[in-house]
Amino acid sequence: MSIDELQEEVDKLLEERDKLEEKCDTLDLCQEDDGCSRCDIYTKIEEVDAKTEELEKKIESLMPEVEE
Repeated sequence: MSIDELQEEVDKLLEERDKLEEKCDTLDLCQEDDGCSRCDIYTKIEEVDAKTEELEKKIESLMPEVEE
């Protein structure tokens, strides 16, 4: 995959995360103190975050070193 394709994938994941977060904010469960630990949507958000971080590391490793 090229850097542009990886960045496009990151952007899609960030959009997905935003949608999940919007839905999460509307749930009664999320208003409880320990709601996030029991929320399936929050688990999905964590998975998206992990995938995003992995892709960003790949992008970083593919980027040429910029000399300062």
